[in-house]
Amino acid sequence: MKAISRKKWLPLLAAGAMLATTLAGCSGGGKADESAASTAPSAENVYKEKYDPPVTISTAWGVDPTLTFKNGETIENSVATKWAKDQFGIDIKSLWSVTDTNGAFGTKLRLAMSSGQEMPDILTIGTADNQIAQDLIDSGMYEEVGPLFDKYASDTWKSAMDQDPNVWNAYMRDGKKMGIPVLDYAYNHDYLLWIRQDWLDKLNLKAPKTIDEMEKVMDAFKNQNPDGLSPDQVVPLSIGFKTSMNTWMGDPSWIFGAYGTLPQQWNVGADGKLVYGSTEPGMKEGLQKLSDWLKKGYIPQEAALWDENKTAEPAVAGTAGIIPGPYWMSGWPLKDTVQNAPDAVWAPIEIPAGPDGKAMRHGTQFTNGVTLIKKGMEHPEAFFTYQNYLFDNYANPEPGSQYDNGLFAGYDYQLDADGKQLPIEEIDGGYVNVVRYLLVRDGARIPDAQMKALQSLAEGNEPKTKLEKDVAVNYGKETPAAAQVILKQDDISYKNMFTGPTTETMKSKMDYLNKMENQTFNEIIYGKKTTDAFDEFVSTWKAGGGDQITTEVNAWYDQVKQ
Repeated sequence: MKAISRKKWLPLLAAGAMLATTLAGCSGGGKADESAASTAPSAENVYKEKYDPPVTISTAWGVDPTLTFKNGETIENSVATKWAKDQFGIDIKSLWSVTDTNGAFGTKLRLAMSSGQEMPDILTIGTADNQIAQDLIDSGMYEEVGPLFDKYASDTWKSAMDQDPNVWNAYMRDGKKMGIPVLDYAYNHDYLLWIRQDWLDKLNLKAPKTIDEMEKVMDAFKNQNPDGLSPDQVVPLSIGFKTSMNTWMGDPSWIFGAYGTLPQQWNVGADGKLVYGSTEPGMKEGLQKLSDWLKKGYIPQEAALWDENKTAEPAVAGTAGIIPGPYWMSGWPLKDTVQNAPDAVWAPIEIPAGPDGKAMRHGTQFTNGVTLIKKGMEHPEAFFTYQNYLFDNYANPEPGSQYDNGLFAGYDYQLDADGKQLPIEEIDGGYVNVVRYLLVRDGARIPDAQMKALQSLAEGNEPKTKLEKDVAVNYGKETPAAAQVILKQDDISYKNMFTGPTTETMKSKMDYLNKMENQTFNEIIYGKKTTDAFDEFVSTWKAGGGDQITTEVNAWYDQVKQ
């Protein structure tokens, strides 16, 4: 397994001191320099660790409908806004908030943008509203952030961003960085296969390493079920593609990966250019394989109607043998399987290889949104005061430090009489996902930090850091082992390489092309058409706008690729 090196911890104080020196224009030298510096007026350092008098940052909130509040608080007036005022002298002013159901946040943003309403100084937008973020960038209301990030961001934050420089690509315009990517944990939605280890053991079978071996396992699960389930009760492989062939649970895209492509994303081709995976030759073999598995009853007959949550139902019911999903699934939803099948044991296994030894899985982007800074904001440096502190002190705190257990006691953590962290469901008055109260979604995440914690636990170490304790207390017991499986196959993880704004031809043609793709693929899988229909689809896709979209996508890629 590949080890992950630990980055140095750099405190905010050092970063701030370095910055103050830079802004003051000081340089090393002899006595002449010192004399000049002592008589010249010093430039004011606008970046401060605490502002007195306080400064104001305005924002707007799309409140997760599952987010809870306690102690009479609201998103506008919470333990987090009070903390910002006390800790930094930053008064967070809410222009408006909306419960984000059915895209309400995006709708409100579009209305504010089009009607000339006051726009927030700092605006964090999640990936679900990526097109609105792109439109706001193009509106000219929000400024270039690259120079501000270079000037004010702490070394810890910069180092985290450098783990994947491609995170900036989605928010580039003419070589300028127009939005600050909101970092997420690496591999957070990369998937592996979860398999009923107790069924394997009772059948005296080993975990499958290839597609062929997997077929034998699925057949045994269905027709020789060790729990005595009849064949029509068993779902050997629980997948669904109602919403996408490339999703986060119950995902079928790795089946195509066994034949050299990943659908519904842009991959780097042999010539270094981006190619739409759904049009690659390997799709034809993958569609044929899914059609065969449907006929044999290895996948659900209703797979075309099943979304991610639906695929979890037979797994929890104890009637599924295999389900693709993230490393954290042993905590949710798979830990509930034992309520229906008391002897059930789920184990994480690698993605099986195809006939040529090929394996591919959809890779997770290291981001889950973007933060925009409004043009003319009076104190943009104050945002970096706030966010630097979180990266340097909260993202991966040292054992025994202030945020070693969480952000706010009684909200996201509580300690017992012995000073040990309680499970979140035992917090007095209820757990609150309080990082969602912050200006930036999830506060601050260093991409590789979660995997480091999981790797340490997998090696048998006692949990010491905040992330290690959080995983040990609140995640399923198989989570560290699953993380090791993910890392063992890190070379088969392929991210969608097109993260830019919707191209002109996409706006007019992509809905039609997507509808044609879904219909054709479903007809092939369900035997209404032969796999020759795939070749016709590719020709029609290219002629119907796909070739022009590919040209536009690669024009963008040529501008941003590292």
